[in-house]
Formats: sequence, structure tokens, C-alpha cells
Amino acid sequence: MPVLVVVGAQWGDEGKGKVTDLLCEQAHFVVRYQGGNNAGHTVENKYGKFALHLVPSGIFNRDLVAVVGNGVVIDPTVLRAEIDELEGRGVSTANLKVSGKAHLIMPYHIMLDQIQETRLGKGKIGTTGRGIGPAYSDKAARQGVRMQDVLDPEGFRERVIATMRAKAEVMAKTYDQDVSSLEAECERYIDAAESLRAHIDDTELLVWSALRRGASVLLEGAQGTLLDLDHGTYPYVTSSNPVAGYACVGTGLGPIDINEIWGVTKAYTTRVGEGPFPTELTDETGETLRELGCEFGTTTGRPRRCGWLDLVALRYAARINGMTGLCITKLDVLSALDTIKVCTAYSYKGETLDELPPAQAVFREVEPVYEEVPGWKTDISNAKSVQDLPQETIDYLNLIINNVRIPVSLVSVGAKREQHIKVPYPAVERRPGPGEPRELEDQKDGGHSSDMGR
Repeated sequence: MPVLVVVGAQWGDEGKGKVTDLLCEQAHFVVRYQGGNNAGHTVENKYGKFALHLVPSGIFNRDLVAVVGNGVVIDPTVLRAEIDELEGRGVSTANLKVSGKAHLIMPYHIMLDQIQETRLGKGKIGTTGRGIGPAYSDKAARQGVRMQDVLDPEGFRERVIATMRAKAEVMAKTYDQDVSSLEAECERYIDAAESLRAHIDDTELLVWSALRRGASVLLEGAQGTLLDLDHGTYPYVTSSNPVAGYACVGTGLGPIDINEIWGVTKAYTTRVGEGPFPTELTDETGETLRELGCEFGTTTGRPRRCGWLDLVALRYAARINGMTGLCITKLDVLSALDTIKVCTAYSYKGETLDELPPAQAVFREVEPVYEEVPGWKTDISNAKSVQDLPQETIDYLNLIINNVRIPVSLVSVGAKREQHIKVPYPAVERRPGPGEPRELEDQKDGGHSSDMGR
């Protein structure tokens, strides 16, 4: 800090909620900067276990201001329900602020999202059907409604109903959709949105002013780099930009304000929905990872596709985001395995690829090149420091570090809040560019400064 971005380094579901919750101890503000309730953060603390979709994870810290930024699209019924649940379980939401520039999801967005996904048939994207894409489409087409519109209740209702009727006519005629319940649903959403009036604020000015007073700010992304609209595995992506570069757009801060960018990755890889996944495991090992890692979507409940850690994709995420630190989660899940594979390169038509191919037609066809390492077959969930980890675990972490060339800042060894290891690291040298040797020269002390336990 004072401004640190937490970004997903894979296809989402990396454990950003836990990392953000821990970092909130050092922050004065936490800001969610993009996405909608298609994302889900699971947080477990003294209040219990929570699945948050819109409210930032930092809400549990009473001394912290939690902000839903302008880059987020908000389903008002979901946000209302989350606030009510938090308050009902003893968590104050008095410090929750919502940008007046954030756009609202309405029932017609959800209906259109589900219609379009169904009509794609075998070519479906794998959307959550929450209306996220259509809401962002309306934003880009300058047809959206925003949180600040509720400050003019009469005008807000007129705009929502007028938009609903225009879209209902299209859905009825083009898709033969029953839209008879749409107006009543919109009324319910209007009521929910108006109930959030007390939380609306000029959050861009609020955060900027706090930063100028010396406050620490945590910017929290949703989904992950490989789901980014521009830099992900298009078209199997989300409708916004989870990458760190969008944190400025989605909060109203300038690029020079950002000091650190931490990427969060699991010790293996998962994906929900459709799209390419080079290291996917459809065998017993994949099922073991799913069961031990409880790999079922926070938002949809869908079983996640599981596979080995993909260091090619992780290097790509580090580059795209400009990461300064790496957080590795669910390391404990691998404790059950005798051996572990890690993808260090791809093979495509006899050629070895060290970087993620820019063409999706190529990425769909690559085969992973694995390095196999021994497992540790030891429960590490009670480890409090690197010294408590088996040497095989340390070697696995060093393999990641020396491939990605980003220092590890935090390791999670269990689902509970206290099950983590904070790892202060010296800076590592830059990662070799394409065509350069992977192994850099040793440091003056004769070893890699990035290695753990050395």
C-alpha cells in the first residue's frame, strides 16, 4: 500500500476474497472496481462464513470504508439482500458506499442474457445468466440507468419502465418470449434500488481525498485475468475488465496512484463454464482436486473444471497486470497427491511455446508440457511460517517463483482466515524475455534471492 490492487491471475475463483480480507487489516478503504454479482467471494471469519457477490470483502472491518466503484454493475435486489444478511448477522454496513456512477442491472437484462445464451446452443459462452453482459452493453450504448438516477425517484421509474417496454417488445417479437411479468419485476427492482439511496456517494472524490490525506486503499477485482474482455480467452470471457489496468477506470483514480499489484492464483487451476483449458484433468485426479478443494461455484454452484497449475498462463497474467507480488491459495489441497505436475510450456505442432499464444485458434490446440515433482503427503494446514512446510512444498513454491519471476507475498494453507503464511520477500530479478535462458545468473550470495527457505 498505500494503493494495492488485488487481481485474479487465472479464470477467477482464485481465493481473492480471503486475500482481500487479510489485507484489509492494513487498509482504510477497499474498493470493488468491476464486474457484478456474477462474481463470488467466500470469506470465513469470526462472524461465520459468507458468500459475497457485490459487497467488498473489507466490510467486516468496522474501521474501514467499503466501496462499490463506478466500474461495477449492480443488481439492486442482490445488494439489498447482502446488506440485510450482513446486518442480520451482526456486521455493520454503515461504512458501505456505492458510486452514483455505477450502472444498474434490471430484470430485462437478466431475461435477455438467458435468452441469448440459450439460443447459442452448443456455442454457448457459459454465462451465469445474471444480466451482466446486457447491462454493460446498455452502458456502452448509453442506454443504462445508474445508481444516481434513484435520487430523482419519478424520473428513475419513468426511465426504467420506458426502457423495459422497448426491450420487452423486442424480446416478445424476436424471441417469442413471455414478458408478462417483466413490469412487476421492474417495480420490485426499482424499490430495491431506492432503498440503497443512503449508500450512494461521490466515491471517486471520497477515495481520492482520503488518499491525499495518507490513507491506504485496496482495490479489489472480480473474476480473473483469463476472463478479461480484452486479454482473456475471448469469447469465453466476462463482460468487463478484471485486469489491474481497469482498477483506475473502475474507481476514478489515476495510474500513478497505484503502488503494488498482487496476483492471486490457486496452487492448481480451475475454470467454470466453457472455453479452452490446456491442463484440464477429466480423470480421477481432477475429481480429487474438485472434492478436496470444494470446487463448486460460489455464484452458480456449478462444479468447476480442475487441472494442473499452468505457469505459461500465470506468466502471461503477471505480464498483463504488471504484478509485484503473488498470493498462492489452496496449497493444502495438493497434500493428498503422491506426485504433482506443473505446466511449464506448451507444445503446438512440434513447436515449444513458452508464452501464451495470441491466437485463440492456436490456444485451443496446444498441449501442456509438464514438469513432474514429488508431493509432500503431509498436512500443512497448521503451518505458520515457511519453516513449517515440508521441503517438497518449498520446492514446489520455488518452481513457481523461478518460472514466473514474481515474489510470493502470501500462501494460504486452508479455508479459515488464520490459515495463511505471510512471506516477506526480497525483490527478484526480471523474468527472461522470449528466447532468453530461463535460468538467470545467481545472485552475489550464490543463490536465487527469490527462493524460499534458502
